[in-house]
Amino acid sequence: MLPSLLSRIAAAGCCLSMLSSLALADPPTSRAKPIQYVLISFDSAHELSQWRRSRALAQETGARFTYFLSCVFLLSPEARPVYRAPNNASGGSNIGFARSREEVAERLYQIRLAAAEGHEMASHGCGHFDGKDWTVEDWLTEFQAFRGIVAGAYSLNDLGVESADWSRIAASVRGFRAPYLSTNKAMYEALEKDAFAYDASGVSRAPGEPDRANVPVRFALPQIPEGPSERRVIAMDYNLFVRHSGGFERTDKDGRFEERTLAAFRRAFDQQHEGERLPLQLGFHFSLMNGAAYWRALERFAEETCARPQVACVTYGDYLRRTAPAAGAARHHAGG
Repeated sequence: MLPSLLSRIAAAGCCLSMLSSLALADPPTSRAKPIQYVLISFDSAHELSQWRRSRALAQETGARFTYFLSCVFLLSPEARPVYRAPNNASGGSNIGFARSREEVAERLYQIRLAAAEGHEMASHGCGHFDGKDWTVEDWLTEFQAFRGIVAGAYSLNDLGVESADWSRIAASVRGFRAPYLSTNKAMYEALEKDAFAYDASGVSRAPGEPDRANVPVRFALPQIPEGPSERRVIAMDYNLFVRHSGGFERTDKDGRFEERTLAAFRRAFDQQHEGERLPLQLGFHFSLMNGAAYWRALERFAEETCARPQVACVTYGDYLRRTAPAAGAARHHAGG
């Protein structure tokens, strides 16, 4: 009896020892957190110096940007009658046109360089008109005008032989953001009819995933806490401009607007990076509001953020490709 009992105790101890060894050799691992995506975009993309400045920032930080182009800046004064907005006379625009053929040629060159460097070209319409009352047909007319002017930019401005890469760049435009972020049901119907992949005209209370249930996919610029009272504001330079100075230009000599903006960007980023890691969208223009306070804040933010591990500053189109559910997962995860 005693030897048999001892044998059973020894066998049980051996099994427990083996289980303990297995547990130590293969400890439970925590689920990898998703990549923190940051989507930085520029509306209208007018000033040539800002094309160069944004591209230099991207080269320094590894970021890739989405440029929502306004097609009137690809029309010289001689070519402006080509454009006619819905319910408006030909040659009209709320934001003007290019100042010369030479300016158009330089802008086309900057667009080509940016595209070659991995940035995305998207549509901001043409004349920056508020389309809240437009019909589906009106929106389709505007989209057709955009595509025709972009595709024909060389011939419309008598710029000679078109660059070999231009037709590909013109055909690559699949995203849209409405002027003034002003939308209506007809716009979304027209976007679907025109086969756009996404719209980035929405506004949300906080960062969130795009709405993939609709066609096209819908992105929304988030409202983020800002300033001493942490009141929410749309994460776009113009909205900060209105918040800080009522939309009237100030030089920001003491750097207060820049510091407030950078603090808001950092807070919004940290909340996602340390939390759910929902994509953070930030919108800008080429206008240097309040002494370029918002551009300086953007540059500092991108420099300290975009090269961090598990962070990717990407275009809207690239974000959709990386996170497409058909690719195997709704969110792209990183190891570590």
